[in-house]
Amino acid sequence: MKELIPPERIERNIYLIRGQKVMFDKDLAILYAVTTANLNKAVTRNPGRFPDDFSFKLTASEFRNSIFHFGTSRWGGTRKMPRVFTEQGIAMLSSVLRSERAIQVNIAIMRVFVRLREILSTHKELAHKLRLLETRIDKYDHQIQSIFDAINQLISPPEKPKRHIGFYPEP
Repeated sequence: MKELIPPERIERNIYLIRGQKVMFDKDLAILYAVTTANLNKAVTRNPGRFPDDFSFKLTASEFRNSIFHFGTSRWGGTRKMPRVFTEQGIAMLSSVLRSERAIQVNIAIMRVFVRLREILSTHKELAHKLRLLETRIDKYDHQIQSIFDAINQLISPPEKPKRHIGFYPEP
């Protein structure tokens, strides 16, 4: 079965804002094949389904920052601050859009979020193992330095007894 939307296309539209992975309303509207206005109307008609941790509007400074970081075009005249959706908000969208495409798009998006979580957990495990390895190496650093000190003592020539200058009376 051919994929409706390639996962790479979805991944490119996931951003980190306020410490959460989110997608912009305009990007979701393109994926769902609806206008951004219709997507946002469906959300405003169902406010109980979209609490602040599911969907929120960007502040002016966050929007300016997104233009700078994500390369969003200034041309096009955004009149309202964009709305972004967390993973839970995106899951809720299929219940308010009610089309076969919305269901299929949601399935594809949820699979991408699951894959990202798996990748993140793998990276966390690797980072943890690396930290353990570093502490082991740090523990042995002192012992390795002691070995080098001992080798340097063996390599260095023995000190000759100092010769005294001057006259010494016989005992």
